[in-house]
Amino acid sequence: MLGPDKKYLSIREVAERTGVPAYTLRYWEKEFTQIKPERHSGIRKYSSQDVEFIKKVKELLYTRRLTIEGVKKYLKVDRRKKKNIDLFDFAQGETEIDSKAVLDIKKELEEVLEILEN
Repeated sequence: MLGPDKKYLSIREVAERTGVPAYTLRYWEKEFTQIKPERHSGIRKYSSQDVEFIKKVKELLYTRRLTIEGVKKYLKVDRRKKKNIDLFDFAQGETEIDSKAVLDIKKELEEVLEILEN
């Protein structure tokens, strides 16, 4: 992804490739511990994993319209289950999902509803 001769990208290059401004990237570093650019002489250098994670965060925030906290919860659930169950695709019938996952989702929604009713 970075090219055969590049191991890291500068913040400017990441901003150009992802369409996320540099100041937003610096903010996301504080919010998401998964973004860990190395520093060489004080200059941020992003790996291909950093860039892919940034693209995922951008998609969740801007396309799916989640909040920062919503993205953190989504990523936590995604990591915990070790399986990406895309609820948006599921709702559109584009993904197969097992009945246990559906029951887990139903239980979580019932818990949220109970909290909201109190």
